[in-house]
Amino acid sequence: QVQLVESGGGLVQAGHSLRLSCAASGRTFHTYAMGWFRQAPGKEREFVATINWSGGYIAYADSVKGRFTISRDNAKNTVYLQMNSLQPEDTAVYYCAADRGGVAFTTVGEYDYWGQGTQVTVSS
Repeated sequence: QVQLVESGGGLVQAGHSLRLSCAASGRTFHTYAMGWFRQAPGKEREFVATINWSGGYIAYADSVKGRFTISRDNAKNTVYLQMNSLQPEDTAVYYCAADRGGVAFTTVGEYDYWGQGTQVTVSS
């Protein structure tokens, strides 16, 4: 069982930045693909970004492309989401997720483990 703990959320003004972190337990983090998803009130959970086990493949949702950057540090069992030029529509609970197969999927159902989420609120 892998435990994922997100941190770094908060309240920011539009145009500002935040960096989310997701720390994973266990010794097999380096084999997992990692993803970031978000869920706004009344909406379904949606894909934000994903990175495969080695960092050699990365994908983003169109809505965040060019503003958000996903990265990972396998030595620290941590995946990051750098979010720049934040907009009110980015307001949501952000979740990190792990896929044991190491493949960077973009769909919720492909991930095996989930964190508890961290709130990001962007004011206009």
